[in-house]
Amino acid sequence: TVPLPMCAWTFSRMAVSAGSACAAYPQGQRFNIVHPELTLKPLSRESFAPFGAVIETRSDGLVDEDHQPMNDARFVRFDNLATTDVQPDCQTIISIAQCLQPTQLPYPITLLERHPLGSQAFIPLQQQQMIIVVAETSPDDKPGKPVGFISNGQQSIQYHRGTWHMPLIAFQQGATFLIIDSNDKRPNCDEHTLSEPVYIPASALSG
Repeated sequence: TVPLPMCAWTFSRMAVSAGSACAAYPQGQRFNIVHPELTLKPLSRESFAPFGAVIETRSDGLVDEDHQPMNDARFVRFDNLATTDVQPDCQTIISIAQCLQPTQLPYPITLLERHPLGSQAFIPLQQQQMIIVVAETSPDDKPGKPVGFISNGQQSIQYHRGTWHMPLIAFQQGATFLIIDSNDKRPNCDEHTLSEPVYIPASALSG
């Protein structure tokens, strides 16, 4: 019996030994495959504007023209943080999603999706960081280069209608999200499988 050759892979900056056969390489030879990793930008209204809205309150607690006292000034109301955008014949609905299977990092992104009939908002109901991966639409109507963002744990997001994005992930079982999107019997989820996975690195949530 001829032993199978061993191959060493580079996985998100970590060397991993794999026992799969590598027929094109001499027995015992080691080689590297580098998986592309996303660099995550801090989520901000300005940087995320091409893809959607960041839903957050002012950190200084001050009141301006879009932040008004309410109920005898017992509260401050932060108005117009995002505006839903659904087709006129669609219904806007509010839903809740709860995480059953937490995502472990590093995590390969193999697919992006978009919703042509309406915008989609995700609002964490506990303080938790979100990792958001989006892409602009290329001239051939496919997603362009993926762009990654990480929230500060007190932010929510709304995708513009038709924005390519990674499906929702969470890092704690039971993490709960309020969802505001559209309800329609017509197909409302285009999917595109990436030609090569892009990885969220293991260090993404550090610090």
